[in-house]
Amino acid sequence: MRRRTLLTAAGGLLAAPRVARATAEELDLLLVLAADVSQSMRPSELRLQREGYATALRHPDVQAAIASGFVGAIGLLYFEWSGMHDQHVLVPWTRLAGEADAEAVAGLIAGEPRRGGGWTSISAALGVARRHLGSAPFTAMRRVIDISGDGENNQGPSPEAERDLAVAEGVTINGLPILQERGLLAAAGQPGETQLEEHYRRQVIGGAGAFLVPTEGFEGFHSAIRRKLILEIAATPQARAAAALA
Repeated sequence: MRRRTLLTAAGGLLAAPRVARATAEELDLLLVLAADVSQSMRPSELRLQREGYATALRHPDVQAAIASGFVGAIGLLYFEWSGMHDQHVLVPWTRLAGEADAEAVAGLIAGEPRRGGGWTSISAALGVARRHLGSAPFTAMRRVIDISGDGENNQGPSPEAERDLAVAEGVTINGLPILQERGLLAAAGQPGETQLEEHYRRQVIGGAGAFLVPTEGFEGFHSAIRRKLILEIAATPQARAAAALA
């Protein structure tokens, strides 16, 4: 009996390294990029959106933000969404730790855009993003959903429930509302705020340090997404300061 106990203990000691190797790698950040491809987006706008994300990932300031972390690497997943049952992963979970990684991901994103359905289900997109974070092959103290779109939720439940579930799990949701007409002001909310901005602020974003980076049309999308990515990724005040100048 004593011999069996000793063998069992030894076996446990020998097994420990295998368990350690199976543990998911810890990165500085897990970031899900969720891009709207619903029918309200014209083909030219879909291309500009893809180009905006690809260009941002190639930018030296974004790459410097990635390098500023303790590990110097993040995990990124990119998917496109429209209605409740229309979500497509373009870039599965990928480790980004340098120019070559960023270029590879940017190349995938920059391809010919797909057109989604006619509906806009932000709630479904948030639910899918949350599940992707839950099944990521990496771990990180910071987990962020970055969602962009040009319309309010018009299919499925209101986004608050999915937002609240994500926030309860320690996830931060940031928004990039693409504004078509700033003249359409909200009946309530911040002065000069559009209805879409208010929708994102009240029903979509949430969690520690959550923020909006609105952009007026697609002309300013490139610089807006670059600023947003730097703010989300940056681990030092110096790197975040670059976002103000981007």
